[in-house]
Amino acid sequence: MAELSVVIIATDNEQRAVMQVLVDGTSVARVIHAAANYPVMATDPLVSRIHSLKPDVVLLNIQPDSATSALHAIELLHQEVPSAAIFAIGSLSQPQLIVSAMRAGAIEFIERPTTTTDLLEAFVRLSTSQRKEKREGGRGKVFIVANAKGGSGATTLAVNLALALQSAHGNVGLIDLAPLGHTSLHLNVKPPFTVADAIRNLHRMDSSLLESFMIRHSGGLQLLAGTNSPAALEPSTSEFARLFDMLVNHFRYVVVDVSSRVDSTTRLVGNLSEAILVVAHADVASLWSAARVVQFLGETSGRERVKLVLNRYRKIAGFEEKDAEAASGAKLFWKIPNHYFSISSAIDRGVPVMQQANSEVARAFSGLAAALTQNDDDVKRTARSLFRTV
Repeated sequence: MAELSVVIIATDNEQRAVMQVLVDGTSVARVIHAAANYPVMATDPLVSRIHSLKPDVVLLNIQPDSATSALHAIELLHQEVPSAAIFAIGSLSQPQLIVSAMRAGAIEFIERPTTTTDLLEAFVRLSTSQRKEKREGGRGKVFIVANAKGGSGATTLAVNLALALQSAHGNVGLIDLAPLGHTSLHLNVKPPFTVADAIRNLHRMDSSLLESFMIRHSGGLQLLAGTNSPAALEPSTSEFARLFDMLVNHFRYVVVDVSSRVDSTTRLVGNLSEAILVVAHADVASLWSAARVVQFLGETSGRERVKLVLNRYRKIAGFEEKDAEAASGAKLFWKIPNHYFSISSAIDRGVPVMQQANSEVARAFSGLAAALTQNDDDVKRTARSLFRTV
């Protein structure tokens, strides 16, 4: 591992000195500059200095009484010095601060008080992800699949969407965050570990260990299975934030099945996602529930990223797409045709429809995958499905 160059920004003198000692103690990085103030604008001399130094990492300490200024500095440096990886240091007891720092441009959020081991692990992850980016190009994208109400088909959609993405692009991870995980049943696999096991080992997690907690399905899709006990102890939102930071550095696309889970974890992952697909049926109860889920997730994730998918769709006299949009409060993004018996049989046999002979419903899942990735620079645009909403 090549030595990393680090710039430290900390308004507290003691913290700044401690951070310098910790960085040097890793033996894989060295401090090339330390600053006592957050930069406030693009013309700030500190921004120019960092430009000229070309550091691998900017290590920024977030003081509780100046969090807003620190977040602004992260966003500014992310825009003005995009070649530098930004590591934020702060309190893990503030999940919204973690999310805000990551959305502003930080790729790591390290707990304070920080140890040499914490920094060393972060530096190793950075080196690993940089090598991966050279091979595959950038951080992965997260797609969340949520039920409007129980039984809407979120798990079926998540599994088949993940398989479609894997078939088209490769390097896809399927993560089961449902209150009671069913993805392994759909894929007919018996995972030895679950999300909870991965969370418990975050302190020593790297790419190799992450993959060891996942089970590989035929075709290459990797599954991090959900809990098989609804009474299991729930990880904190900060632990989920750390896990997903690793996932997007490891996979090209990450599909998350939250099913009917509507809580702070779903909101947190929603903040990190490219799109949130709310799965509903074209009936009053389902669309009423969809409106509540859309409102809950849209409050922090942005309503434009919450998209409606109508499952088991069939034409109904007097029902138009605009009615579904008005009832749910979300733009209709896709429709999956009503093939209930083939889907039900696929679940019972553990052979998802994406693995079966070409069918109308399989083409709909492939079309959904193509629509979600069509604006990616390295993805060739594909023909639109008949079920694409215009």
